[in-house]
Amino acid sequence: MDGHFPARAFSDASPYSTAPVAAAHAPVAVGAVLEVAGASSKVVLDAEAIETLADDSDPAIAQAGQVGAQLKMRVGTTWLIANVRAMRLAEHDSRRIVADIDFLGEGDEEKLTGKLYRFRRGVTRYPVPGTEVFPVSTFDLKQIYAADERAHIEIGHVYPTKNIRAALYVDSMLGKHFALLGSTGTGKSTAAALILHRICQLAPQGHIVMIDPHGEYGAAFKDHGAVFDVSNLAMPYWLMNFEEHCEVFLTSSGSERQVDADILAKCLLAAKAKNRLAADIPKLTVDAPIPYLLSDLSNLIQLEMGKMDKATDSAPYLRVKAKIDEIKTDPRYAFMFSGMLVSDSMASFMARIFRLPGGGQPISIIDVSGVPSEITSVVVAVLSRMVFDYAIWSRGEAQRPILLVCEEAHRYVPNERNADGSSVGRILSRIAKEGRKYGVSLGLVTQRPSDLAEGVLSQCGTILTMRLNNDRDQAFVRAAMPEGARGFLDSIPALRNRECIAVGEGVATPIRLLFDSLEADKRPASGDPVFSELWRETGGEEQSLARTISRWRSQAR
Repeated sequence: MDGHFPARAFSDASPYSTAPVAAAHAPVAVGAVLEVAGASSKVVLDAEAIETLADDSDPAIAQAGQVGAQLKMRVGTTWLIANVRAMRLAEHDSRRIVADIDFLGEGDEEKLTGKLYRFRRGVTRYPVPGTEVFPVSTFDLKQIYAADERAHIEIGHVYPTKNIRAALYVDSMLGKHFALLGSTGTGKSTAAALILHRICQLAPQGHIVMIDPHGEYGAAFKDHGAVFDVSNLAMPYWLMNFEEHCEVFLTSSGSERQVDADILAKCLLAAKAKNRLAADIPKLTVDAPIPYLLSDLSNLIQLEMGKMDKATDSAPYLRVKAKIDEIKTDPRYAFMFSGMLVSDSMASFMARIFRLPGGGQPISIIDVSGVPSEITSVVVAVLSRMVFDYAIWSRGEAQRPILLVCEEAHRYVPNERNADGSSVGRILSRIAKEGRKYGVSLGLVTQRPSDLAEGVLSQCGTILTMRLNNDRDQAFVRAAMPEGARGFLDSIPALRNRECIAVGEGVATPIRLLFDSLEADKRPASGDPVFSELWRETGGEEQSLARTISRWRSQAR
């Protein structure tokens, strides 16, 4: 069966015939449909015809005989477009190639020219075995990948062409979250910066918050957004909810932790009740973002300990109080636990971070590289939760959707194997599941998708995958991708730097693309050191070492 074309494949327009093609624009068949099984089917191609196509001046037609390329077939007045997923030689006939294909969508056939136009995703009518198969031309690709009138950003070129622009539909991409994946060194950070720059250009009054764990993106957005780090973040500690307070102030575990949590809850509520703002709240809770003094909290714990019966253990009170006093005096925590942050600055803090208004600089880069590692997850949790809580509590007001982008996302929403029970994983998972209902979009950027929490990647409606070298990562991404993209996925290990496979709601159809190059002043500061050059340099080591040790000891960058 594999080795023979159905009779219809040998029409006069077929390359296997000696008859001339009727018109210069007429497509030339290279094979026929062999088997139809829903979205995934088989075609049989002529090896000699495929070899002939390789010399075609049209790069799209020249690629027709490769995995990942597109083919088309006519059904009535419609052209069906399919992607080649796998290929093999037919049994008993080396002149025939059997290819597995996935249907991508369909477009109308123009009556006079027979060309494809008005492409749309999905198939309404499948071909029958014997239907002729044709290569897709550059003109066809322009119709397939042409951005319609929906809001979109152009980020690169469709592979293998040089002049067909690849576009992302912004509303669809942000409305259902997106993920950018890629191994280290593939250009992932630059691609993330490119996408965000394009979004900022499209929506200069937007609201974007990016968590930057390595301090890379400040250089890319210094002229196009606001950059915050430990020197100017000034995030008040009282914005933490009770769960986040426990992560910072409690050091115990097991049954002892619950005892400590009860003490903290009682004293924290009493400390917040001292603020005049609490008088206007009928039923104050420990989660309410009400300013309070750390000294009041510490004194209240001391007071509660003084009320105890002598037989009662004072260790829980001493543990909690000691941790609070330690944080108060540690200069590393000053960006969050300073006595200067006790005033009601919630509105001004949110206006700065959420860009309300943005004044033409719609993105906030939150550089957490200088935050002490033991509370980094809490800082990210507070910022993420505030984005979500703002969206919930602002319902009924003029809607201001917010995009939250997390670089190194596997750190904050880890899978069960790596989970540490921190609150940041729970809030980001909740945003992934519920954020779209409230106008919160999540962008995940990671080099280890297999380390992400189960289900989070599948919540991303658009996935952009650059080269992934790890088999486990490839399998994880493959499981999250739609069936029709399988042919593209097989090329993930072979992608060049700056190339990616984009699938999902943000694109018209699965697409392989090459990202645009980004101007040097808009790139993240993530370049790898050039050892062969840097190791030739010498001189000034003593002064450099002295300055480094000074910063190290003072814990100031």
